[in-house]
Amino acid sequence: MKERIVISFSGGKDSALAMNRLIKEGKWEIDSLLTTVTDDYSRISMHGVREEFLEKQADSLGVKLRKVRIPSICSNQLYQQKMGEAVEQIKKEGIRYIMFGDIHLKDVKEYREKMLEGTGVTPIFPIWGEKPVDIINEYFAEGFRTRVTCVDSEQLDPMFVGREIDQDFIDEYPRSADICGENGEYHTFVFDGPIFTYPIEHTLGEKRIADERFYYVDIAEGRSLI
Repeated sequence: MKERIVISFSGGKDSALAMNRLIKEGKWEIDSLLTTVTDDYSRISMHGVREEFLEKQADSLGVKLRKVRIPSICSNQLYQQKMGEAVEQIKKEGIRYIMFGDIHLKDVKEYREKMLEGTGVTPIFPIWGEKPVDIINEYFAEGFRTRVTCVDSEQLDPMFVGREIDQDFIDEYPRSADICGENGEYHTFVFDGPIFTYPIEHTLGEKRIADERFYYVDIAEGRSLI
């Protein structure tokens, strides 16, 4: 019998690729997607993607959503409370595993492990410790397609926001930065790949700057860029 597992899903490439790994293993039953949504804006936290496009992703993946709703100004204590409630519900449903798409940030991995310590729910990290260049190569080989939704201008040129991660993107990407954006250089919206039943049609909307640092582009309805 396959083990049920919840996917910590940001809407971006790393969680999608890690999920693909689990599916290919053949021993997991994907129960649901666990996503943090900023309630004030109805957008995926950090990535800035509209909630409606998260729902489109879930529909194409054929997996139900578990939304953890937080305010735009959220203390760590409140975040832990909200996540704790979600984890408790997951446990009540007899699910014992949650997957995360982290690659090499040790403090983040340890935070997740500590958060789940004693809950009876075990964290799984399918792509942990692997070389970012190998992950990107696998991403291309598997046929995923992803768009950059947010750029931290202190780490990466804002010209990358809104672009699809393709070979031109890779060629122009600075060698001093993490190609997977693991240090927060950028965040993404994955819109097609082997785990999707159909691509998510979208266009690019308004661009904005937050805190004079983070450059966002809106993923919007309209003539598709696919």
